[in-house]
Amino acid sequence: MRAMVQTAFGGPEAVALHDVPVPTIAADEVLIHVAACAVNRLDLLQLNGPALLPGFVLPHVAGTDVAGTVAEVGADVTDVAVGARVVVDPTLGCGDCTYCGVGDFGYCGGVSVVGGNRPGGFAEYVAVKAVQVHSVPDEIALTTAAALPSSWSTAYHALFPVGRLAAGETILIQAAASAVSLAAAQLALEAGARVVAVAGSQAKLDAVRALGVQHCVPLDADPIAYVRELTDGRGAEIALDHVGPATWPISLGALGVRGRLVFMGQTSGDQVNLGLAGAYHRELALLGSGAYTPEDFSRALQAFWSGKLSAPIAAELPLESLPAAFDVLTDRATVGKVLVRP
Repeated sequence: MRAMVQTAFGGPEAVALHDVPVPTIAADEVLIHVAACAVNRLDLLQLNGPALLPGFVLPHVAGTDVAGTVAEVGADVTDVAVGARVVVDPTLGCGDCTYCGVGDFGYCGGVSVVGGNRPGGFAEYVAVKAVQVHSVPDEIALTTAAALPSSWSTAYHALFPVGRLAAGETILIQAAASAVSLAAAQLALEAGARVVAVAGSQAKLDAVRALGVQHCVPLDADPIAYVRELTDGRGAEIALDHVGPATWPISLGALGVRGRLVFMGQTSGDQVNLGLAGAYHRELALLGSGAYTPEDFSRALQAFWSGKLSAPIAAELPLESLPAAFDVLTDRATVGKVLVRP
């Protein structure tokens, strides 16, 4: 089969199209004919090096967000049929540790991640455990399904188990045109919250507004004042920030008394300045949001299926154009996910 194989750490020259054997599946696995695989920053970071996940070895086939059709099932698989249209939850724990006992696979010392430390979806076929596949409704395109796993699960986990978002609350969402923020904005609206979207360009705000978000404000147009006026001076109950030091002052400043800042990324750097007095006098809660759980994954999918929501796709490229897909991913004008199709 054709696969994009990483043979070293570096730039685009470190990954190339190879002919490799079709994976042989174990008794509890299924073989998926890949329809599409979304590009994530983990793919790019591990291409550049060093590896971020334990157990990563070269050569490596990346690609965590996979959707496709089941081509073969293992001898012990009884609940997945050949021909089923599926999307993959890429993360699976060892099943024996304390973290796995409560569903926190992302914190398992032996965590297995499709495309992260085991072969992924930048190939014609990928083998995964049967428990990792979820059915895709007939009315949902497989390309759409491939845009969901990482961004929608991460957004769901941040909003609800961590952020405890409730109907009627006001939430400020930074970098609102990124894939995870687009997911968060729609999930928040579905939950009955009032969303204030912040982005760096009018084109990005227009893309967010097209998804039903009424309150959109440019990053350089004083979002704090906008939120204060919108809430009659109270401030937002929650802010979602995966940018870091470039936006933290705005996210914190927009919060009202007992507001919650949910943070889950650091694309603008890893260190922030925090005024303690302003935080504790308002009784602010700083909530880190890390790895989603299988329950988050399932609930995010169900919210998407039932809500008729949207997962914008910025570009679809053929398998051999993966290096170009990485370029699109890093383009600051990109709105939505970048897909590779074998």
